[in-house]
Amino acid sequence: MVRLLVNWLLSALALLIVSRLVAGFQIDSLGTALIAALVFGLLNATVGLLLKLVTLPLVVLTLGIFLIIVNALVLQLASSFVPGFHIRSFGAAFWGALVLALIQMLFRFLFNEA
Repeated sequence: MVRLLVNWLLSALALLIVSRLVAGFQIDSLGTALIAALVFGLLNATVGLLLKLVTLPLVVLTLGIFLIIVNALVLQLASSFVPGFHIRSFGAAFWGALVLALIQMLFRFLFNEA
């Protein structure tokens, strides 16, 4: 349970960092980031999984890089549900998904998660 809470907090922190680094990617507050991380996680586990299965041939063809586009779509969908979380364009969502993936990879390295 503690690990789940830590992952949630780290995801919210990662979203806040992305909002500072990527133009067009805006999160108003820490509370909004916590809600956005929760909604993004739930959408990624449901809609994202379905999109990843449907686009599996493209994922294989691009050696997994197409997953960034799927994550960008899920991020845009999450921003439509969470007030205070705004993504202006697909380009901002794409760069946000890329930076988010890199930050989460860094967090996993720093905190020794498998």
